[in-house]
Amino acid sequence: MSQNLKFAVIGGGSWATAIAKMLCVNLDEISWYMRNDAAIEHLLKYKHNPNYLSSVEFDTNKLKLTNNINEAVEYADYLIFAIPSAFLNAELEQLTVSLENKIIFSAIKGIVPETSLIVGEHFHIQYDIPYYNIGVITGPCHAEEVALERLSYLTIACGDPEKACMVAKSLSSNYIKAKISDDIIGTEYAAMLKNIYAIAAGIAHGLGYGDNFQSVLMSNAIREMRKFIKKVHRMKRNINDSAYLGDLLVTGYSVFSRNRMFGNMIGKGYTVKSAMMEMSMVAEGYYAAKSAYKLNQGYGAKTPIIDAVYAVLYEGKNAKTVFKKLTESLD
Repeated sequence: MSQNLKFAVIGGGSWATAIAKMLCVNLDEISWYMRNDAAIEHLLKYKHNPNYLSSVEFDTNKLKLTNNINEAVEYADYLIFAIPSAFLNAELEQLTVSLENKIIFSAIKGIVPETSLIVGEHFHIQYDIPYYNIGVITGPCHAEEVALERLSYLTIACGDPEKACMVAKSLSSNYIKAKISDDIIGTEYAAMLKNIYAIAAGIAHGLGYGDNFQSVLMSNAIREMRKFIKKVHRMKRNINDSAYLGDLLVTGYSVFSRNRMFGNMIGKGYTVKSAMMEMSMVAEGYYAAKSAYKLNQGYGAKTPIIDAVYAVLYEGKNAKTVFKKLTESLD
């Protein structure tokens, strides 16, 4: 690397593991915060995360593993957060060191429930981090395919293009291609919304709808996404770019998609609680559906798919009935 900047990964899940893997290709050392002591001990001894992407083997000489978030924050210039949005606030409450002058990139695809803000806005408003020190890492990319070293694409968005380029360069390799964007808010909202649409795709599959309907659902979803994001943050953007449409498609169709899996279980008759208990990973779209629905009460965008998912997950309405009605509003 051209500069001796230090990176820290905050989180112990699959995305955090994938990001740590990508960084270790290019950097001699990174700090990695995970709260699970047993996972840290296992990683040091066996060189892989026992809980997520266990096929990824690390050179532990490159890792400064810690269960103290303050140590990781103090170490690094660039902090990459990859914690489920539902748990971000609780982790940040442990901070005793300042985030001032830290460069924060979010790989979190969700809304912070306590503030109903996307992660970038949360850091800006709650911690007074200037937007030029905030960035977003989005897809289209599944952590599982990074683990398999299959060709994958990332979008790195930041108001400061130099910082975006630095992160893109740090994550790139022969199987990772990263491009930069200046649409920080739009790409982050897209990353949140696509999880809701993936739940919708899963519910439809669980109810027995086929590929023909899925194609209509996804084409309506990208138009719905465009309307929503335009209300939130108007700027010139091509909604068909990979950061928006590509990320939506891979999350809506992939067998690796936890949100689609969650929706599929709901469509097959699982209750929300039982589906959550059976899954070992967090489905960000569950929390996002409530936040997006509530936010849109003020924006007024036409969002029948978000409304349908919200009705099933939070109002306890019958999925079969709701989706039968949804089919009549799609084109």
